[in-house]
Amino acid sequence: MYTVLARAESSIPHARMNNATRTDQRPIHINTDQPNFRILQWPAVVKPRMRNYHSVMASHPLATAIGNTIGATLHPQPAARVHGGSINECYRWEANSGPVFVKVAPAQSRDMFAAEAAGLEVLKSANAVRVPQVLGLGTTTDSAWLALEWIQSGPNASFRKSDSILGEQLARQHRATHTAFGWSRNNTIGSTPQLNDWDASWTKFFRERRLRYQLDLTVSNGYGGGQLHKRGEVLLDNISQFFSTYHPVPSLLHGDLWGGNRLTDDQGQPVIFDPAVNYGDREADLAMTQLFGGFGADFYDAYAVAWPLDPEAHTRVDLYNLYHVLNHLNLFGEGYRSQAMSLIDSLLAHLGH
Repeated sequence: MYTVLARAESSIPHARMNNATRTDQRPIHINTDQPNFRILQWPAVVKPRMRNYHSVMASHPLATAIGNTIGATLHPQPAARVHGGSINECYRWEANSGPVFVKVAPAQSRDMFAAEAAGLEVLKSANAVRVPQVLGLGTTTDSAWLALEWIQSGPNASFRKSDSILGEQLARQHRATHTAFGWSRNNTIGSTPQLNDWDASWTKFFRERRLRYQLDLTVSNGYGGGQLHKRGEVLLDNISQFFSTYHPVPSLLHGDLWGGNRLTDDQGQPVIFDPAVNYGDREADLAMTQLFGGFGADFYDAYAVAWPLDPEAHTRVDLYNLYHVLNHLNLFGEGYRSQAMSLIDSLLAHLGH
């Protein structure tokens, strides 16, 4: 057992933690005896880029628009802001049919919400892990919104108890496969565009649509000059070595599976949300569960029983998590640069560079 910095679970009983910032930290104990576990220390200070808060606390027209779309009567104002919201504003909104979870952003974010809704529907069709039901989405003059089923979370103690169920169910979700890697539409990872053009080659897809895209963004954002980009290009040139004997199938992925995008409902069942859906290597989902913690040994054990991993899966954990660390560098700034550099150096050392 180690004491590490990890995101604290929400103290708000009904919090869904959608798009929660990853800067809310306190020491907690997590089990590091699980297979392939790697501790990545948080930067001491991570300062998210400032954004304009899109307040809707007095928006009767928005309540009317949502109600007309989902067939319910909403109170003129939301009942409460939900914990989180580093990308969008998230609210519990009371309606005559019960509470509704509503995400709100500027009107130009409608496509992002549409992709999220489509992703939730695809995950639901896998009949594996529970996801919130999509109630509707739309726009007003200045706002885009997405209305989802409100899911009552269970007590904090139930979070760990659902680990084994989630492991088995995630393996079942990953058995929903496609003939190629990608998805039918682009979506976002956080607020960063995620490119999903179909490709028959996983190595090419992950190199070009994931790592190279993020690495190029670091240059555009002023973080990627010098050794980061130079060493990153060497890694891209040699990435095929990680797949010389391993040929993954295109599995249905959540795509952003960290501890803040899961909860346990009041019946003890796991729920996942805020997806960045695509068909890819299932190891990518599992790698991200290790990046920030929040998943216990029972989760990994149950997954391994349901669908054992390739014996060399541990060699690709850092490769898949590099994508998310680069994305955090692009979203939140310089605090993640040293982590990205460390991962690249470690991966190249594994390859003998």
